Amino acid sequence: MPTSHPSGWAHADGALRGPSWLREPSDPNELVAPLWSQTATKTDGVLSVGGVALPELVREHGSPAYVLDEADFRARARAFRDAFSSYDVYYAGKAFLCTTVVRWLAEEGLSLDVCSGGELLVAERAGFPMERIGFHGNNKSLRELERAVELGVGRIIVDSFDEIERLTAVARERGRTTGVMIRVTAGVEAHTHEYIATAHEDQKFGFSIASGDALRAVRVVHEAPELQLLGLHSHIGSQIFDTSGFEVAARRVLALHATVGEEIGVEMPEMDLGGGFGIAYTTQDDPSDPAQLATEMTKIVEHECRALGIAEPRLSIEPGRAIVGPAMCTVYDVGTVKQVALDGGVVRTYVSVDGGMSDNIRTALYDADYSATLASRASASPPVLSRIVGKHCEAGDIVVKDEFLPGDVRPGDLLAVPGTGAYCRSMASNYNHALRPPVIGVRDGKTFTVLRRETEADLLASDVGVS
Repeated sequence: MPTSHPSGWAHADGALRGPSWLREPSDPNELVAPLWSQTATKTDGVLSVGGVALPELVREHGSPAYVLDEADFRARARAFRDAFSSYDVYYAGKAFLCTTVVRWLAEEGLSLDVCSGGELLVAERAGFPMERIGFHGNNKSLRELERAVELGVGRIIVDSFDEIERLTAVARERGRTTGVMIRVTAGVEAHTHEYIATAHEDQKFGFSIASGDALRAVRVVHEAPELQLLGLHSHIGSQIFDTSGFEVAARRVLALHATVGEEIGVEMPEMDLGGGFGIAYTTQDDPSDPAQLATEMTKIVEHECRALGIAEPRLSIEPGRAIVGPAMCTVYDVGTVKQVALDGGVVRTYVSVDGGMSDNIRTALYDADYSATLASRASASPPVLSRIVGKHCEAGDIVVKDEFLPGDVRPGDLLAVPGTGAYCRSMASNYNHALRPPVIGVRDGKTFTVLRRETEADLLASDVGVS
């Protein structure tokens, strides 16, 4: 064991050290406000969101549970809508989608981006205006394209020559004209994880500008009377904190936009700059607010259009994570606490909770960082560097790699993890036959079920091996 220390073994020489950005708090009960939704507060150590104390929420709805702050979601949606008032703001539904969220988006005046037939089905069920929907995807099925055309989806973002041919035939058979944007790759790699950087050349999305495929795709769409050429679409990645990548991508995409006017004689009316705006998962993250993003991105486009001598197209963006990510947290029940001896006499504290990679795969998939707090009581114990892990049969089942928690965290405590609104419930699974948690909305001191908890009957419903 490390040399003794008045505040405990974890503070002694040779004790476990976390990442350089993680600072030991003076008070582990304190809430780091920038990581949480706007209504999150702590009173005597008890975390409340939307005026609802999480211990009360768990008593009513069980754990684990996703907690969705309606006021925060709406405020962030409005912030993007107002900051980008001259743009069309499409919420990226892949981050998190359900009929309740679709209704909120409609009421707040946003448009909606979907990327599968299932997401389109949710929008249809919620009664969302189809003309305000954009349909993404690198391999849309024939049925998905048929459905989109029949419903009158406002724009379909095409991703391959095969898709252009397929969509042309679908529109012709139905006597429809369909709005089309062309997804292009600008050769820009955002400063993000390899798997979520989407504008460098070696990946599955879009038509390459450098190879000439993007210009050829524009010609093909323009020559199809069933397709209305709206413009170019570029998306450089996710969890992006500055506009430098957007600047390079916009320069290349606008140059292609100008070339289309010169060589094909078409002035495309629109351009989509994508999304990927980052949020604060931990204290190392420093995201830009919507107003700052809008100012910087608009200046970039204005400057490039002046330099090229072209009119500015109608712009659109696609925030998803930046709206729903901070609006949701996940609350877990602690089941076990274990000290594990490592090399050099170092000890790591493992805190096991009743969820894990089935409700948040991002740590295992992307090596993502998260934060956490004790949510059910105050503690007078000094902070201890801990690792929060799930209950699944995988060594990589980690929820939070490193976090300072009070040293007396014990079974029965509640822990809450902020910033779980994006790509957690939407990527959740039944691994180890786990039941997916509910999404519980909170507003003005009341709870309401957005998505119910799965049941054992749900789990067995598709297993037809025994009649």
